[in-house]
Amino acid sequence: MTEQKTDLDRVFAHIEENRESFIERVMDYVRHPSISAQNKGIAEVAAILVDMLNGMGMEAVTIPTKNHPMVLGRMEKQPGKPTVLLYGHYDVQPPEPYELWLSPPFEPTIRDGRIYARGIGDNKGQHFAQLMALESHLKVTGELPCNVIFLLEGEEEIGSPHIAEFVAEHADKLNAADLVVTSDGPLHESDAPIITFGVRGVASFELRAKTANRDAHSGNFGGIMPNAIWKLVHLLATMKNDKGEITIDGLHDVIVPPTNMEREAVSKLPLDLDAIKADLGIKELDAPLDRGYFDRLMFHPTLTINGLHGGYGGPGQKTVLPCEAFAKCDIRLVESLTPDYVFEKVRAHVAAHAPDVEFVPLNAMLPSKTPMDSPFAPVIQDAIFTARGVEPLLYPTVGGSLPDYVFTKILKKPAFVVPYANADEANHAPNENLKLDLFIAGIKTGAALLTKLGEMKSPAG
Repeated sequence: MTEQKTDLDRVFAHIEENRESFIERVMDYVRHPSISAQNKGIAEVAAILVDMLNGMGMEAVTIPTKNHPMVLGRMEKQPGKPTVLLYGHYDVQPPEPYELWLSPPFEPTIRDGRIYARGIGDNKGQHFAQLMALESHLKVTGELPCNVIFLLEGEEEIGSPHIAEFVAEHADKLNAADLVVTSDGPLHESDAPIITFGVRGVASFELRAKTANRDAHSGNFGGIMPNAIWKLVHLLATMKNDKGEITIDGLHDVIVPPTNMEREAVSKLPLDLDAIKADLGIKELDAPLDRGYFDRLMFHPTLTINGLHGGYGGPGQKTVLPCEAFAKCDIRLVESLTPDYVFEKVRAHVAAHAPDVEFVPLNAMLPSKTPMDSPFAPVIQDAIFTARGVEPLLYPTVGGSLPDYVFTKILKKPAFVVPYANADEANHAPNENLKLDLFIAGIKTGAALLTKLGEMKSPAG
């Protein structure tokens, strides 16, 4: 007896039958530049997306912000079924330096089973896979298994400066969502699928020291005029000790420690520490030496000196005593650190240890965390296994920063990151790429996610 095919089986078959067409279409999509930092092609690509979504039967519009517009599409025709908000970004990084690209960044090229183009991995190829998952369901069954809101941002690559304001102002258009899923970033280096439940935030700042009205001769005025660089070095040394401990008073007081469930998930993550050290060319990890690898990336804040500048750095010797210096720093934030709290603590520390050094807060982003026992977690796991035949790795959080906080802290919705791109996608670098097989697997994963969510009852229903 022949086994009856499910709707999802038929959708998977449709995806395989249209594999070459999907590849050609994503290549055509990334052929259009949309560089937010340079305001190139943003309006054109936003219009392409609106036409694409409307052509699929969704209700789609662009909504202006103070800079680049948001693209919002929706199809909500399944009462009693969950609504998933699929987030992505249509802007890309600048392609420079052009000379390091093996093929032009906006002329997509296939080599060795990969598409090479700016934006193919980050994030156009990944959200296009989500779009093709929607289209495949609509082509095969005439409807979506659950309700969908599609939100595509045009400013992610410049720090998402207006997304919080947008989400707060347009919460009425987004609040129907029961969960948020973002397909962005890389898979595990083995190409194993992953689910990420959180991201660290970031608080960047600058420290500026000025000790005199001009640089001076280090012989004539050394030991008399204070050295601006030494002033910063001494201050920075009070902020983190040689044991690797951040010593800014009160910084750690509000941090929420990891749960047992998060600890257990971390214990199951594969790790080849020797390979990581070899790749970085290091012999040991940064202090503290007894801290676990994933603990460092997920559960602890970091203090990084991004740059220390002042005085003379040119060829040869110049015996100058610098009057000005500045340091650029960032602190990665874990739950429940906020930029405002961190800036307050750093400001107080600077005032106590070097009151004549200027503290200047810069860009910031809140952390985000979704509980690992969310009822949507096993549904997403099931969808990934159905599409890929592999159980996903579960990451309580990752070290980088994404604007997921707008969903978890403003909309109060659980948010998950389910990436589709290979770990060596070279996003933000020349020769950005996406493996063809993973692009197709991403379409299948998106399709399976819709089906598995459709099998749930809406939490509000």
